[in-house]
This record gives sequence, structure tokens and C-alpha cells, in this order.
Amino acid sequence: MTLKHWLYAFLILTFSTTDLQAQKKDTPPTNWHHLDLQRDGYFGISTDRAYTLVQHKNAVPVIVAVIDGGVDVEHEDLKNRLWINVADSAATGFDADGNGYINDRYGWNFIGNASGENLQYDNLEVTRLIREVEGQYISVLPSTPMSEQERREFVKYQEMVTDYANRLNDAHNGRLSYHIIKQTVDRMREKMGKESPVKADFDRYKPENDMEKRIRRIVRDELKDDPDFDLFYKQVEEGLEYFDNQVNYHLNKEYDSRWIVGDDYENSTERYYGNPDVKGPDAKHGTHVAGIIAAERDNGLGIQGVANQALIMSLRTVPDGDERDKDVANSIFYAVENGAKVINMSFGKGYAKDKHIVDSAVRFAMAHDVLLIHAAGNDGKDLDANANYPNKFYVDSLGMIQGTADAWITVGASSWKNNRDLVANFSNYGARSVDVFAPGVEIYSTMPESTYDRSQGTSMAAPVVAGVAAMIRSYYPELTAVEVKEIIMDSVTPVNQRVRVKGEDGRNKRVRLSEISVSGGVVNAYQALLLAEQRAQQN
Repeated sequence: MTLKHWLYAFLILTFSTTDLQAQKKDTPPTNWHHLDLQRDGYFGISTDRAYTLVQHKNAVPVIVAVIDGGVDVEHEDLKNRLWINVADSAATGFDADGNGYINDRYGWNFIGNASGENLQYDNLEVTRLIREVEGQYISVLPSTPMSEQERREFVKYQEMVTDYANRLNDAHNGRLSYHIIKQTVDRMREKMGKESPVKADFDRYKPENDMEKRIRRIVRDELKDDPDFDLFYKQVEEGLEYFDNQVNYHLNKEYDSRWIVGDDYENSTERYYGNPDVKGPDAKHGTHVAGIIAAERDNGLGIQGVANQALIMSLRTVPDGDERDKDVANSIFYAVENGAKVINMSFGKGYAKDKHIVDSAVRFAMAHDVLLIHAAGNDGKDLDANANYPNKFYVDSLGMIQGTADAWITVGASSWKNNRDLVANFSNYGARSVDVFAPGVEIYSTMPESTYDRSQGTSMAAPVVAGVAAMIRSYYPELTAVEVKEIIMDSVTPVNQRVRVKGEDGRNKRVRLSEISVSGGVVNAYQALLLAEQRAQQN
């Protein structure tokens, strides 16, 4: 869900256009994230320049696991960049390689069942957790005698209920707002007698009431910056669908789809369930992520991925809603056991049901020299003060930090602008919790059915870093996961000017990137390969 969608909802509710004027359309080149700041004027990661350093160097394939909502393995720009489990690639119905997953040709789907059915929608974790404990605490008062553990659970329950109520209120308001926008635009379009009107049509249109006047102003402003009405209308439809799904599935305590999977959900150590359908019913997000990492660079089609030797292993784990800890842990276990050296995780949530099972999988990855890349999230918050899961911190039963995953990188999103707007306005940040920033605004990549489109979010920034990690591990396979992380962190392009982020009070503030991230910079593939060469020679 982009800021623009929330902005539209805000506009209708407040009948103001002030913020819209501050969000004028400004579209960079489709390949901007590969460009070089000094040579091209866009704050990319210098991918093309990086390949000049290794053009005469041998490379080895590197398996990158994409834990996401599904990948279109037939995409024209991805089909030759896939990991294939040759030992069990035929649809025989038997587990030929004995790894517990039947016919897992391209990876595995942990949110489907053995009959081939797939889960598409799920709750947010806060909804699930409230549903679990509501019967125990809904009638409890602060004065009610409780054990220490019950008191902690009760306080947490109260916090979740407040958060849930706010989210549900926003979802209802958002759905109403988008419904009004769509209904009003449809009515105006019908009166114009045009399916795809242009700005001049709205200029000539005579509004019949105040609502039409306000919506007309929004449409005209948008078409002034981008004349594509169909794109504008698509964004309206996506906004309405988003809030519909929030109300109907994500925040609906009566909706529970886990039965589709058919596992013993409360058994976090259960490993073997699901099916081999890695695409699923909605592979937009995962396909976009996979393309950023590994789309073919030399086939003359579509786009160029970051890593020309990456092979994508697809693990379908993330529904339309919040992923479940058990599935995340199993996806990490699967990826490590089947040879992945980099794992991309473009997902996250504000609550965890079973962090310890995820921590155990992360420890397993650390023990097997695997680098984990995680998106920081799109709430515009400081992660040092606001939880986001999964994360690199191991905790005990009381939630106290007991250590850190050494080969883990949390990625914030940056734009192409080398000014105060460098940090994406939606990106989370954190002096301890976010390691680096990488391009995550208006990123053009693969979409299902061999199509392409732009998207944005820290979900796009993480695979940029995963691609750089795969580049390093491809050309310098002797380097460990921890060394690769250190190289990426130490080779960032430092940002000296102050950038704008949203503070905890909701107001914008100006800070240095070193105050909101560990590295204080934006990932740079060229500098990373230079440093990798130095480290390799030292080993």
C-alpha cells in the first residue's frame, strides 16, 4: 500500500488538496536503481559500472531464496534464472530426493495443501493474537488479581486492542473514501461518455455538487502530472481493493483461513506440509522482487536484474495479510538445507506469535554461512522504538535481547534524489535496527504473465541488496556471509546532507543518515566489488 493511496483517502476525508500538491509526479528512468550518482545524476547503486570490474572474471551460480507470496516461474525474464531441484523435478507424486517435500522443482509453498489448494488471504498477526486471548481477557479489569505472566499478557492485550481498533477505523474510512472516489469518477465518466477521459475532458466538465468539484480537482491535478487516466483509475481500484481486504480479511476476527493448509498449526516444529505450487493465486509481489534480483541481463527483454549469476528459489510463505512465524521458519530451514546462500525476506509485521521458532531458523542459517536480507517496512517509523518482525535480534522469553544474527541486513528504502528527499517517505529507519538504505522508489521490474510494472517499498529495496550480495558471492565465493555483509556495509555511498523523515510525533524532522541507520549510507555495487577484491586478496 503506497503513501499515495493513503493520501487519496485523506483528501476525501478532509477535503483538502494541500498534501497532494506536495506529491507531484516525478518519474525517474526505468533503470534508475542501476545508475551511478556521479555519472548519471541518479542515486542508484552503480550496477552497470560494477560489472566493468568483473567482466573478465569467472563467476559461479548463487542460489537466492525469495520468501514471498509466489513467483511466476514462466516469466520470460525469469524462467532461465531459476533454481531447479533436479533430483525431484518431475511431477511423479513421490518424494524422489527424500527431503520431505514432494516434487519441489522450484521450491515450496507453505501456504497450500497437499490437494493443491492455496491460501490467498489471511489476518494480520494482531487480529490472530487478539482472537487467541480475547476470551481470557475481554472482561478482565486492571484491578483483577493476576499472576505476573497474566499481567504482562493483559497489558499486551490492551495495547493490541487499541492498535486493532485504530487500524479497523482507518480501514473503514479508507474503504469509504475510495468508494466515494471511484463512484464519483465513474459518474463523471459516464456523463462525459468516455471510458478513458483526458485532462481536457475534466477541464470542461461542469461539477454538479461539491463532491464532484473536489474529485475533479484531484483528477485534474493527477492528470497534469501524468496524463494516463487508466493508471490513475487503476490506483483507485487498487486502493479500494486494499481497504476491502483489510476489512474483509486482515482485520476480520471471524475470518480464519488456516484450515486450508491442513497442518497442526500449534506445532511450530512441524516441517512437512504444503505443496509445490510456488506461484499461487497472486504472484505480483514475489515476481517483482525476483526480477529485481535476477532478471536476465543479456536477453534483450524487459529489465536487467542486479545479479547475473543468481538462481531464484521460490518459497511461497506470505499471503495477502501477515505471514505466520511457523511458515517463515520452515522457509528459512528449507532454503538453507537446499543450498541457498542468500535469502531475501520482503515482508514484516508488528507482532510475533512465535519469535523463538524463527530465531532458531535464523541461527541455523547463521551456522550454515547464509546471508539474510530483510525489508525494514513501510510505516515511516523508527524501528528502535517500534517492533518489526522478523528481525536480527534474538530474544528470551521476556523479550530481552540475547544476541544478534551476524549475517543479517535490514534495508530501508531510498529514492533517486540526492537531497533531503533521499529517504523514501514511507520507509522505516533506526540507528540500531536498520543497516543500510537502497533504492526502493518507483522500481521497474517483472510482473506475472511476462509483464512489467513499477512498484515501491522497502520490499523493493531489500532485493536490490540481495542482488548485490549474490554478485559478491558469485565472483568471490570464498568470502563468508559475514564478510559479504561487512563489505556491503563498509562500501556504502555515505550521505552527508540531512534527510527528511517522520518523527515519533508525526512531524517531519531533518536528520543525518548516520543517525537513522548503522552504515549511514546507500548500497553501492561498484564500491562493494572493489572492496570484495581487496578482502579476497587478503584471505
